Amino acid sequence: MKIFICDGSPVCFFTAVFDAFAEKQCLITSDSEIQLSLDSEVIRVETDEAKALKVKRGIEKHDSEAIYDILTALRSGDSLKEQTVFEYIQRLMERKSSVKKAYNLPEVIEFNNILYKINGEVHRLKGLLRFMESASGAFYAPYSPDNDITELLMPHFAERFKAEKFVIHDLKRKIAGMYDGREWIIGYAGEAEIYLSEYEKAFETLWKKYYKSVTIKERPHEKQMKNSMPVRYWKYLPEKNNND
Repeated sequence: MKIFICDGSPVCFFTAVFDAFAEKQCLITSDSEIQLSLDSEVIRVETDEAKALKVKRGIEKHDSEAIYDILTALRSGDSLKEQTVFEYIQRLMERKSSVKKAYNLPEVIEFNNILYKINGEVHRLKGLLRFMESASGAFYAPYSPDNDITELLMPHFAERFKAEKFVIHDLKRKIAGMYDGREWIIGYAGEAEIYLSEYEKAFETLWKKYYKSVTIKERPHEKQMKNSMPVRYWKYLPEKNNND
């Protein structure tokens, strides 16, 4: 079986779709640690803008809204996301029309599940992302989302904090969305050393004291907290850290 390894970028993925489309059995992935069988033929995909454009135009011809959903799905943290999207594209091209609501097709079900998880995480973090005020006056929000959603969150927070400077830092992927009060960009960002403002330190201390005062040891309310916010997000909550 041929395995097409792409670099994780959308353009490289669409190039891989072009190269793999005629194959009867193949796999497209950006997972460099994928386990290979003895009969695997590994193909390192070289990005080709012309091939990628042909694929995108072919998709748009049959479903003008599909490209947005495909690009969103490629943000998934699922190691099989490229293959899921590839199989979705194959179905779309086969039917020559939108298949988004063809819920009887397993490829469509899996594709929509990926979109559901990504959009769900974006929705949750619009309300749960915690910002800290740095000593410079800019606001900083570290997080480690399941999916690559920083770019999807930036328009919401740029609208919410129109005149403020802020950074949303995805520690897992080492990327950050940066807003200067006028426009935002996405860039590489490794480890960050942030100095909190005196106001933020005082606020954080008060928040921890409040959380401790309303917590009854005999009646812990972590079950309710888990229902409101997944445990994987607790790491960045001031009330769940250094409570002693």
